[in-house]
Amino acid sequence: MIPARYQASRFPAKLMQDLKGKPVIVRTYEAAVNTGLFDEVYVVTDSDLIFDVISEIGGKVLKSRNEHESGSDRIAEAVEDLEVDIVINVQGDEPFIDKESLTKVIEVFHNDPEKDIDLASLMTPITDWDEISNPNTVKVIVDNQDFALYFSRSPIPYPRDENVESVYYKHKGIYAFRKRALLDFQRLPMLTLEAKEKIEAIRFLEYGKKIKMVETHVTGIEIDTPEDLERAKKAWT
Repeated sequence: MIPARYQASRFPAKLMQDLKGKPVIVRTYEAAVNTGLFDEVYVVTDSDLIFDVISEIGGKVLKSRNEHESGSDRIAEAVEDLEVDIVINVQGDEPFIDKESLTKVIEVFHNDPEKDIDLASLMTPITDWDEISNPNTVKVIVDNQDFALYFSRSPIPYPRDENVESVYYKHKGIYAFRKRALLDFQRLPMLTLEAKEKIEAIRFLEYGKKIKMVETHVTGIEIDTPEDLERAKKAWT
């Protein structure tokens, strides 16, 4: 499922911006399909423009019935009546998604016969302090089994003792859910930490869900700003 909201606070209409001849959302949809990992790939949108552009290429697209605060809410509505076990949420601004990273996320559930894990997501190491301190970069810290402890727009862990080495991880906006966890997300109200940070993954932690983080070294480019779009154009082959 690819949630695709037309408006965006930092870069309005970013999903309809041109990326080497096609809109960003089309590039993301085609990248997801081309991995060959999924039984079905859908775009879920609130926008007639996005609905039409995906329909025109023969893609599968659903129109949201309700207004939603987050992408997870949007796809929860879409999958409620579908016979599915695992749902993958790929953000619409991730045209550089790769098969290797998605495979790692899916394998989390193959290795969880007791079904203890509610969802899985990706993280990648970052070393540049400008990126670590940038509030547009969501960071995650994990325990010794790579379960998420917290997500933040602030640098975590804070470098109080600079002599202690630590790895900083950027959270990549790709999730794999058990369907039940996703439906729970939709009905559970937003609490203080999620409201303060504006990071939807925090809601799962606040309600005691287990998020398994998977490390990837494939960074790609997430298109959050016009500058990101220009970098994506240069990187696209």
